[in-house]
Amino acid sequence: MIEIRAIVTDIEGTTSSIDFVRDVLFPYARKRLPAFVETHSTKPEVQHWLHEAAMEAGLAEARRQDIIELLLQWIDQDRKSTALKALQGMIWKDGYEAGDYRAHIYPEVAARLRDWRADGLRLYVYSSGSVPAQQLFFHHSEAGDLSALFAGYFDTETGPKRETESYRRIAEAIGEEPRHLLFLSDIVEELDAARAAGFHTGWLVRAPQDLPESPRHPVYRDFDAITP
Repeated sequence: MIEIRAIVTDIEGTTSSIDFVRDVLFPYARKRLPAFVETHSTKPEVQHWLHEAAMEAGLAEARRQDIIELLLQWIDQDRKSTALKALQGMIWKDGYEAGDYRAHIYPEVAARLRDWRADGLRLYVYSSGSVPAQQLFFHHSEAGDLSALFAGYFDTETGPKRETESYRRIAEAIGEEPRHLLFLSDIVEELDAARAAGFHTGWLVRAPQDLPESPRHPVYRDFDAITP
C-alpha cells in the first residue's frame, strides 16, 4: 500500500459550502469593487492586478471604468481570473477584519484536519481563490483559526486546476512524488488532472445525486469517510 504523506484540498464544495462563496463572498466583493478600485487604484499592488486584468481581456488601453465593468462581468460569470481573484481577496480581507462574516466550514472538517496533522500528514490548499484569500478564509473560519494547520497554499498562479501540469508543479513544490499525495475536490475534471499527474484522488459528493456505476475516483460524503 502506497503511503500518503500529504493532502491537498480544494475549498468550495470540499471543505466548505459553495453557497457561502456564491451567496456571501461574491456579492460582498461585487457591491464594493467599484469604490475599492476608485479609492485604491494608486496602490502598486492594485495597479498591478488592474493591469493584468486589462492584459487578460486584450485591452491595451482601457479607462478605469472599463476595467471596473469588466471585473463586475467576470464576477457574474465566476471567471477563474487570477487578477480578479487577487482583487476580490483584498476586498474580502476588509470584510473578514470588520467581522461582517466568517468562512463556512463543514462540521467535521476542522477536527479531521487536526487529526491528520497530528498523524504527521502535511496539509495544503489548492483553490482558484488567491493565496491571500485562502489564508484569510481559514484564519477567519467558523471553526476558529485553522490557517496554522496548512504547510502551504496554491492558486491559479500555479496553473489552471483542470490541467495536469499544475499538479506536477504542486508535487515539485511540496517536494514529494505524486504517488504520495492525495488531492480532494468536488470537481471530477480537477481530479482527472490530478490523477493523470500521479496523485491519489478523492471525490467529495456531499449532496445526494446520481453517481456513475463505476466512478473514476473514490467517492466520499464527508471528510470522516476519508482514510489516507
